[in-house]
Amino acid sequence: MDKSLLVFIAVGAVFLYFITNFVSDIQKEDDRYQSQEYKQKHKYDQYRSVDSIGQEILNLVGTDDKTQTAAWNESQLKQEFLELFPDFIDMKRFVKERIRGDILQTKLLNKIDDIEGKYFSGEMSAEEAKRSLSFLK
Repeated sequence: MDKSLLVFIAVGAVFLYFITNFVSDIQKEDDRYQSQEYKQKHKYDQYRSVDSIGQEILNLVGTDDKTQTAAWNESQLKQEFLELFPDFIDMKRFVKERIRGDILQTKLLNKIDDIEGKYFSGEMSAEEAKRSLSFLK
């Protein structure tokens, strides 16, 4: 390959990177330039916050049941929660410490108790239990 072609590709990649980051920053700061995709992706960002020790929490106090469930299903905290499986005690602690919102906490704790019983009795395999925990209605 010719060196000038490689330089041209490198300059093009740097330019593309700069433009995408620039557009992303504009979308964050100016409502007029936010696309529907951007709005949908960041719909529940208002409920994310950081607690006193620097952990991300999901603060859903004062929202309705539907909003709490949808925010949980879209949250990045859900992935951290699922990584704790099959340590049900840590999963319960995670819900109590990192989720604010009585409706969602109650739903999650009840689901954990239900799945824990089925998992340890042999009614449910590990894969089925994790799949069941991953989606909340």
